[in-house]
Amino acid sequence: MKEPVMPGAVPNPLRDVLDRRLPRIAGPSVLVLFGVTGDLARKKLLPAIYDLANRGLLPPGFGLVGFARRDWAHQDFAQVAHEAVREHARTPFREDVWRQLSEGMRFVPGELHDDDAFDKLADTVRELDADRGTGGNYAFYLSLPPKLFPTVVTQLKRSGLAESEEHAWRRVVIEKPFGHDLKSAQDLNAVVDDVFPPQSVFRIDHYLGKETVQNLMALRFANTLFEPIWNRSYIDHVQITMAEDIGVGGRAGYYDGIGAARDVIQNHLLQLLALVAMEEPLSFTADAIRAEKEKALSAVELPEDLETATARGQYAAGWQGGASVVGYLEEEGIPSDSTTETYAAIKLGVNTRRWAGVPFYLRTGKRLGRRVTEVALVFQRTANRVFSHTATEEQGANSLVIRVQPDEGVTLRFGSKVPGAAMEVRDVSMDFSYGESFTEASPEAYERLILDVLIGDPPLFPRQEEVELSWRILDPIEEHWVKAGRPEQYESGAWGPKSAHELLARDGRQWRRP
Repeated sequence: MKEPVMPGAVPNPLRDVLDRRLPRIAGPSVLVLFGVTGDLARKKLLPAIYDLANRGLLPPGFGLVGFARRDWAHQDFAQVAHEAVREHARTPFREDVWRQLSEGMRFVPGELHDDDAFDKLADTVRELDADRGTGGNYAFYLSLPPKLFPTVVTQLKRSGLAESEEHAWRRVVIEKPFGHDLKSAQDLNAVVDDVFPPQSVFRIDHYLGKETVQNLMALRFANTLFEPIWNRSYIDHVQITMAEDIGVGGRAGYYDGIGAARDVIQNHLLQLLALVAMEEPLSFTADAIRAEKEKALSAVELPEDLETATARGQYAAGWQGGASVVGYLEEEGIPSDSTTETYAAIKLGVNTRRWAGVPFYLRTGKRLGRRVTEVALVFQRTANRVFSHTATEEQGANSLVIRVQPDEGVTLRFGSKVPGAAMEVRDVSMDFSYGESFTEASPEAYERLILDVLIGDPPLFPRQEEVELSWRILDPIEEHWVKAGRPEQYESGAWGPKSAHELLARDGRQWRRP
């Protein structure tokens, strides 16, 4: 069966050929980047665009337009982009690639509420159509705070930029967070939905662009080894961790009032949960994958007692990487009475036949022991009837660990006999690393996601239903925490507050130490 082609997608006669190793190349298009002066654009987006061009995945008919409150000419923007690429690009710098890319760069100065600036933007992209053959295909990337989305979307509608012409497309890319609770997410969607059809809205969750996250589906559904034991009969519990070893840094203005749960659990970790818990999709088309993820999120159940099934904390002063660091309340720009959590852990259930009774533990935090993101499936212990207690006392539970970052790969931990005359079993690991197994380096997540936007391929982008389901899970927890008072303090460089360890200890379990 042929996969359906998204409206506006570039026709690809090789779509159904069994050998899918040939690269997908974007068609003629313009990417308009709002918030081009921000850290995300400088460190991730601009380098990712160059890396795509360097890999031959952008056509000659490609244009890049920056929009910001700077009095820049086109060449000023090109110089800023050049510096960002030189500093942060993944692939080697090549002058010929840069020359072709920079020839299609334009800059439009202005405020977001300025009608004249958006009229100038409309003129600029039409000039690129004529000069570069971009075909009237425009993607608008909103690398902006969510509160500014309605202003931009309304301006795109007023200026006619959102209205696609025959045989051309318009798409809008929205960065997380998608609202700060269920109602705000619904309000935001109503604004966007009034201007762009659902298939033209791409909600970016950059974790879904990481190779290892995508490998979750390959690991499960392409191997006889794992899928038969991917259920409650064999798995004791699941731990999903995103730990950072840094503080809020320059994000204080954004982070305070948002917190760890809204910043990470609502999107990244619940998306990982959905990929772990979902059933096999009918195909790898966007609709089929999203349908199974939505079923999994719909089946998520909150524990009755949120006080004992959740934990939150704030990092205090301590030592990190051999240096003394201040606590969250001493960070520049953070109010001394802030109750925003920098650590959050929650216990969830998934009420399906596959997962009934298996707890999912999700945690995220700043200023923890090290930077790591992983999904760990911890298996039930064997009865050990033929082994003495001393033979297996150093053996832990079998586990399958999918490492998302920084060392992408998979580790299988199991017990093996220690060499010698005695029967003694200890844990050993069987390890797969992307860096060692494949000669080609994994592309950055934003490379994959930007290319998917330009091609019109949406499987890695959550749709509104997934966003709303995630908020339905998190909102009751946030409401409970508002009533609970201040977060618990934990020392920087440690692995979270005492309440987080007690959360698992009550169930006779403990957090993995990555």
